[in-house]
Amino acid sequence: MNTLALYRIIKAGWHNFQRNGWLSLATVSVMFLAIFSMGSLLLTNVVLQNILTNLQSKVDVSVYLKAGISQQEITQIRADLAAMGEVKNVTYVSADQALDSFKAKHSDNPTLIESLNELGNPLLPALNIEAEAASQYDGIINFLQNGKYQDDIEKINYQENRSLIERLSSFSNNIRRSGIILSIILAVIAGLVTFNTIRLAMYNFREEIGVKRLVGASDWYIRGPFIVEGMIYGAIAAVATIILFLPILYFISPKISAFVPESDIFGWFKSNLVGMFILQMLIGMVLGVASSFVAIRKYLKV
Repeated sequence: MNTLALYRIIKAGWHNFQRNGWLSLATVSVMFLAIFSMGSLLLTNVVLQNILTNLQSKVDVSVYLKAGISQQEITQIRADLAAMGEVKNVTYVSADQALDSFKAKHSDNPTLIESLNELGNPLLPALNIEAEAASQYDGIINFLQNGKYQDDIEKINYQENRSLIERLSSFSNNIRRSGIILSIILAVIAGLVTFNTIRLAMYNFREEIGVKRLVGASDWYIRGPFIVEGMIYGAIAAVATIILFLPILYFISPKISAFVPESDIFGWFKSNLVGMFILQMLIGMVLGVASSFVAIRKYLKV
């Protein structure tokens, strides 16, 4: 296809868009709603993942070491744990630190503090382990209980946190699966509605298409303007979606942050604005092009 033919196709597609009037507006509106819904779903997933990450950061496993363990052994265990890909952070709490923390927490109970002073320090040194993901704690615990350090460990409080960890892991997986499924459903619905709307637009040009075929125009020369028209629909819908997201997120972001302090959805949107725009532009243009291509092929028999 030469440059002149391409120019004529693009020009014809733009003229089709202008001539359709209200039908073009209806098509853009449908695609806008589809892209806006998928964008909203993506942003909702970002907020939910922030909530999940915040909850996971508050869950850890404490490994209590035996009283006679040397500092060198503790350092080695901590180093081996830190080297594991599943481990995000390992914090060492000595017996004295644990006792000081316990006393500070129960400073309003002088009887308990006095009893501890008489008894001595009954607490054990501990390693607090935070995993990269909730589902990875099983592997970390298995490494400690069945590895070379099993004789150095007095107790692991994994069982106390296991139900919470499992719920968090299940919740995380459900969020990802639900997001993928809902995105697919929205894309299919948007594609079907856009397809039918564009098919109506093509019906208005059925005589013009017939004339082009009679004079020997190629299939791509006939398809081209409708594909360009679909791209215009998608591009306008994507730009409108980005423009609308900016004020909406600006106003609702502080309200979300009030419930989830770690979540700044407006800041995330601004930092990912280019990526979001490209993604939504691609979604819109793919919807428009695919719908135009299928509609003209199936219903106008080009």
